[in-house]
Amino acid sequence: MDQDYAGLQKLVAEARAEIDARRLRPRVNALEGKDVVFQMGDFKMPFTAEGFLMSFSLPNLHFHATTAYDILRLKGVPLGKRDFMGPPRLKK
Repeated sequence: MDQDYAGLQKLVAEARAEIDARRLRPRVNALEGKDVVFQMGDFKMPFTAEGFLMSFSLPNLHFHATTAYDILRLKGVPLGKRDFMGPPRLKK
């Protein structure tokens, strides 16, 4: 997929609009406390939904985001810590 930065930003905006249109928040919140089994072949890892998110999914997301960030920097893309962290969510 060959996209420039503006094209990628458009894809993100479209994905966010689609998520908002489907009103997924109540459906996601209803998963709290439910069982989730992550399976790779015969290997199974049982979680609660929130345990899966907080101790498996989010750490994996951060690992891959960090790895992509590091590769981009290695290739000369002018990125810094603020690019990785994004804007801080300050108290209003």
